Amino acid sequence: MEAYGLLCKLIARTGLLEHHTQMLRKLEPLMTPMASEIALAFYDYLGRDPEMHQILWGTPGRVERLYRSFAAWYREIFSGLYDEAYAKRRVRIGLVHAHVGVRPEHVLPAAGIVQELTLEHLRQALRGSEVFLAIESFEKIMAVEMALMEESYLQALIEGLKLTREVGEAAVLGARVLLEAN
Repeated sequence: MEAYGLLCKLIARTGLLEHHTQMLRKLEPLMTPMASEIALAFYDYLGRDPEMHQILWGTPGRVERLYRSFAAWYREIFSGLYDEAYAKRRVRIGLVHAHVGVRPEHVLPAAGIVQELTLEHLRQALRGSEVFLAIESFEKIMAVEMALMEESYLQALIEGLKLTREVGEAAVLGARVLLEAN
């Protein structure tokens, strides 16, 4: 999987255009202060699931590190810079998720919390037609984000199935192989 090629394809498929990236960049000072609050809601939601609770809190210090990582991820959404380095970081996030046993069925519903809180903040903070472009821009970048994460998980699963037929272990093993290769 070539991360930047996939990113370019997803940007084209979602119709994320220059005026969207400009809007996301413009939203950065408004939205990045929300990162910690959204991280808390995101991990609170995930922590209600017993399987995710074990993954998140089963290793001392993990969830605290994840709060910081989440905040950096969220800030970067609004950077307006979606280049090769960005693509590689996003694919790596998906592979790390797979490596520790986090599946798309965990992350995708939790991403709804991110969208809900972000969209509510945008609706409250912006006025006029600007709110429509802001919402459209955010929804487009989130579609790209979720597709990158899901694709990296799928690649880990495919790689892992070369090593085992145990589907539950395949993504973990495949992610390890792909992470070590990069």
